[in-house]
Amino acid sequence: MTTTAEVYSLGLRGDRVWLEGTRPRDLPVAEWTRDHLDGDQTLLERCVGPTLDVGCGPGRLAAALLARRILALGIDVNTEAVAQARARGAAVLQRDVFSPLPREGAWRHVLLADGNIGIGGDPIRLLLRCRELLAPGGTVLLDLQGTGAHVRTHRLRLRAEGVASDWFHWSSLPTGALPAIAGACGFSLVGVWRSAERWQAELGVSSHWHASPR
Repeated sequence: MTTTAEVYSLGLRGDRVWLEGTRPRDLPVAEWTRDHLDGDQTLLERCVGPTLDVGCGPGRLAAALLARRILALGIDVNTEAVAQARARGAAVLQRDVFSPLPREGAWRHVLLADGNIGIGGDPIRLLLRCRELLAPGGTVLLDLQGTGAHVRTHRLRLRAEGVASDWFHWSSLPTGALPAIAGACGFSLVGVWRSAERWQAELGVSSHWHASPR
């Protein structure tokens, strides 16, 4: 058995990597290594202050924000992704989103691009963590998994030629499920839109909200 990080690193270096689980499909790692993807612009233009890019991968968005003179920090758990992001000029830490992070409670925006709302297979836990990271009035910007009404959590693993990773959980969050999930985490829905072939949204911190025990 090979770790998920090791198989994902193969994809970052150019090997074909695909997902096994609900339905086999290629992981679009080659796209994430580009400098720009269609639909990035609508996320980037909404980042008007210090931005934390969660699961930044090889750093295209963090680097693009720095080029716009926006304070931006990427975080990713994968060694190869961090190395590629730094080579691109992005400021990046090899860190898990649930570990201690710089500027907690002071970020203007948190980015969950490329489906990273699925990290850990628990969107509520992840959004509650984002709320801790944000300053008052801050927002989360995210890509969604198309239209639909229900969050789906999948048991997946990565596979490359001759190797397979350990299994992990990942969630997909569609547009119809977002309002309820956002409200449960103390966010209001600022907007949902489609850019290129991507569904995206912005969530704002709600000032009148008190956490309930999970």
